[in-house]
Amino acid sequence: MHLRADFRQFEVVRPGDELWRPSPTAGVERYMLDRIGEEVARATTIVRYAPHSSFPAHTHGGGEEFFVLEGLFLDADGSYGPGSYVRNPIGSSHAPSAGPEGAILFVKLHQFAAEDGQRVVIDTMSAPWLPGLVEGLHVMPLHSFGSEKVALVRWAPNTRFTPHRHWGGEEILVLEGLFEDERGAYPAGTWLRSPHLSAHTPFTGPQGALIYVKTGHLPLPA
Repeated sequence: MHLRADFRQFEVVRPGDELWRPSPTAGVERYMLDRIGEEVARATTIVRYAPHSSFPAHTHGGGEEFFVLEGLFLDADGSYGPGSYVRNPIGSSHAPSAGPEGAILFVKLHQFAAEDGQRVVIDTMSAPWLPGLVEGLHVMPLHSFGSEKVALVRWAPNTRFTPHRHWGGEEILVLEGLFEDERGAYPAGTWLRSPHLSAHTPFTGPQGALIYVKTGHLPLPA
């Protein structure tokens, strides 16, 4: 499968643009955002677990990164509630399951640099925020390796960022509020991917926004 596999293109998926698709495991559904491959794939996906459902034990051949959006997600290493950010490095393995209310996760697979072997677990509900580059922004760094940087960014209402260009691309998942730029408005649940050297001037209106942001990670054009 090739889904939004041309990293030279700007992509946006708003709530309702895709359908939930069953996975090979009962009780686990996927809302696919981008994908190169079949069951073993470079993939960005929202995954929905039914209450008490589980996924078979598996090894992360290219690493796994996830952010818990709703519910409770568990494995032998711990339990992860809403706002948990986890990176399981290449070669790690687990047999995860969901709690009594199920779980919804934003998941990225097979996107780690081979040298990036750090396991990361952050409870973003309690981790500190840092001042952003402009008034009205607060940033919570989650991970950094090479050119890749991952963070949460909280936008106060009516905040405007400076025009900027994305070396290595930018990927955003809108978690709360309404995020905007000159191309359009993106409500909570929207996923955006902007290519290498793309540019924009983002802002918020009266709602403000909370976004997950990853930059510097997309393949560069040959």
